[in-house]
Amino acid sequence: MNQTIYLDNAATTRTKPQVVEAMLPYFTEHYGNPSSVYEFSAPCKQAIAGAREIIAKSLGAKPNEIYFTAGGTESDNWAIKATAEAYESKGKHIITSKIEHHGVIHTCEYLEKRGFEVTYVDVDENGIIKLDELKKAIRPDTILISVMFANNEIGTIEPIKEIGAIAREHGILFHTDAVQAYGHIPIHVDEYNIDMLSSSAHKINGPKGIGFLYIRTGLKTRSFVHGGAQERKRRGGTENVPGIVGYGRAAEIAMDSMEERDKKERELRDYLIERVTAEVPYVRLNGHRTKRLSNNANFAFQFIEGESLLIMLDGSGICGSSGSACTSGSLDPSHVLLAIGLPHEIAHGSLRLTVSEENTREEMDFVVERIKEIVKRLRDMSPLYEDFVKNQKQ
Repeated sequence: MNQTIYLDNAATTRTKPQVVEAMLPYFTEHYGNPSSVYEFSAPCKQAIAGAREIIAKSLGAKPNEIYFTAGGTESDNWAIKATAEAYESKGKHIITSKIEHHGVIHTCEYLEKRGFEVTYVDVDENGIIKLDELKKAIRPDTILISVMFANNEIGTIEPIKEIGAIAREHGILFHTDAVQAYGHIPIHVDEYNIDMLSSSAHKINGPKGIGFLYIRTGLKTRSFVHGGAQERKRRGGTENVPGIVGYGRAAEIAMDSMEERDKKERELRDYLIERVTAEVPYVRLNGHRTKRLSNNANFAFQFIEGESLLIMLDGSGICGSSGSACTSGSLDPSHVLLAIGLPHEIAHGSLRLTVSEENTREEMDFVVERIKEIVKRLRDMSPLYEDFVKNQKQ
């Protein structure tokens, strides 16, 4: 198969042609600054308002509760840091989980250095947060609970409705990083008692560099970027009009196609999982088998290094990712895989494949065959596997 098979849609997605088409006029034709008072800027203001309305409707929110940002990581930073600053007179305790995206984990670590206390709640072997432990962690000075909607590595969907109810019962603000979930799972902020929600356009076939933070009306969350009156004085800086327009169009397409897309991706995902787990020995599916994102398959292969597998798959035109952090210069495996109880040596052999509606069963067949060949080749070179086989025969 002489083509690229892209299976890293949790990292980023292809921007849809319809999205690019919607954005183009705002680069060359309607290029005015939305903050300007003259008529030339009116189309830009209207376009921003239209995108804000589309996104708000998709969440059951109000348009004035949607604040555009540069992406999910900024949204996470804003939600957590600004809440900590605004509510520190009430308390300086925050609760999150051990499997959050680094946009949340590193922000919490930043606040710990500034006098805040953070409780990192455990998850079970499938990556689902332990609700009993979450409840026990709540203190009179707890001001925020931040738990992701669905995990970016293993795809597990968290019990967000239950967490939202717990937070509301105790008068605690609830933020969810929905970067992987928005556009893939129906979300209604009132139904889930969500006070803040982070999202990013490039996860749903929109452009990179644009996201939003939903902030429920009435929260006294502070401004995050100072220097202008944009975004109702909460985030200074000239608006990214083409990006905002693109996000609005991508959100519209994602909502309209969600059911059909979910069905196709789920079928491909399940086919891939069934073949890999049946045909490759000593492999583990990471994450919950059914309570997972419809496009996510994450495997741990014993006796091999995930990075070697990735490189060899790339040589066959297959794009995936590893749960290992080796590519970032660290020898430590994924904090998510360690949190679900995998030992280091198995966590290092992980592979995440995330499909899209554009993938085919024929591609899945090719990928499985290549995985089988590569895993066998890597194990044949592994002294650990050789020792294991010898011990099995004794």
